[in-house]
Amino acid sequence: MIKVGIIGGAGYTAGELIRLVINHPKAEIAFVQSSSQSGLQISDIHRDLVGECDLQFVTAPDYSVDVLFLCMGHGRSRSFVEAIPADYNGKIIDLSNEYRMRDQAGGFTYGLPELNKATIQKADKIANPGCFATAIQLALLPIAKAKQLTEVHVHAVTGSTGAGQACTSTTHFSWRNNNASVYKSFSHQHLGEIGESLLQLQPGFANSVNFVPMRGNYPRGILASVYLDSELSEQEAVDLYKEFYKHQPFTHVVANNPDVKQVANTNKALVFVKKYDSKLHIVSVIDNLLKGASGQAVQNMNLLFGLDEAEGLLLKPVAF
Repeated sequence: MIKVGIIGGAGYTAGELIRLVINHPKAEIAFVQSSSQSGLQISDIHRDLVGECDLQFVTAPDYSVDVLFLCMGHGRSRSFVEAIPADYNGKIIDLSNEYRMRDQAGGFTYGLPELNKATIQKADKIANPGCFATAIQLALLPIAKAKQLTEVHVHAVTGSTGAGQACTSTTHFSWRNNNASVYKSFSHQHLGEIGESLLQLQPGFANSVNFVPMRGNYPRGILASVYLDSELSEQEAVDLYKEFYKHQPFTHVVANNPDVKQVANTNKALVFVKKYDSKLHIVSVIDNLLKGASGQAVQNMNLLFGLDEAEGLLLKPVAF
């Protein structure tokens, strides 16, 4: 069994990760660390785990584990990694944004399996992709592989869990409910990792990725609406996408326009391709907490340890 340690265990992504590992047939939780909740029952914070988890949060990590998942807030992972004892020989999967860019990677491999599966399998340290970045890259990677990228336009909406557990002026219920808003237009932090991945497949790509993120009035899920000028026919584009994703267990090219409810509570990504005159339109949907965070982190763990990529991740969509 793979022994798992989780650092920063009180937030949304950690809660999803705990749930996944508890139900993983080849992994087990050794400890869950939380500075703010130390000594409390994990199920007191992640209340869906009542009856499934009797562990308590601990203050200090145990470095005898096989893999550490870092679920701390952005800006805290690097100082933690730098303090890890030199004799720790396990693997690390970081869910923050600190190691995603190549010039800051410090030996971490960018963990998007649809792009870097072979490299991930040989790695020891993984930088888990961002949620928006995952949805948008899955919409664009096949086009980049075909060297057909032109200027890209993206509108994408995310659920409230994408902002984390702390209550802010734009996450509390009375503001978010029956509301929608735009934020970080053309400047979102995930643009950097998206750009690097596109250049990996289409070197020399120099056009803009124009990204307008939006806040949705629902808890979980991302829908990315992506379009660009293209000389490909619709059938050529669909065939290109099907070929690119044919060996990917979680990314599916679908014939009908998808919605967020189809992927909620799963590690799936659904991609829909349609041509309108000269515009190629791609719709990509994922669960931001699973394929956009913790599910993808477990997918990466499976690859690191030579397991079937889908082990412990064949989840059912939420019944509405």
